[in-house]
Amino acid sequence: MNIAFFLTPKNEVIYENTDATMRQVMERMEHHGYTAIPLIDRNGKYVGTLTEGDLLWKLKNTPDLNFKNTNGVKVKEIYRRVNHKSVSINSDIESIISLSISQNFVPVVDDNGTFIGIIKRSDIINYCYNTLKSTIA
Repeated sequence: MNIAFFLTPKNEVIYENTDATMRQVMERMEHHGYTAIPLIDRNGKYVGTLTEGDLLWKLKNTPDLNFKNTNGVKVKEIYRRVNHKSVSINSDIESIISLSISQNFVPVVDDNGTFIGIIKRSDIINYCYNTLKSTIA
């Protein structure tokens, strides 16, 4: 099965640019209720995923940093503790299933590494559930 079937396209995904500030990404994540958000660079390339944990560690480990002055911290300056992997649009279903075990979503890139969307773990679970259910019935 082609993973494009599961793709939520970039224009429907909340993501952030690496030039954004910590405050901007925190407010965006809060507004949408997300615990993680894909990051892309100026050229549209996927560079990683920023999580709530990354933001909390930055606050904890930066003296004098508080919510009021997070607008002075660029997202690209925040250390990401986990390297969330992306997949190519040409990847197989097994690739996204294995990544979805430890990621809420799997970023998808084209052949040039340009971010084109995500595959949500919930969509993968629903697919696996329906496939399993149909083989049992």
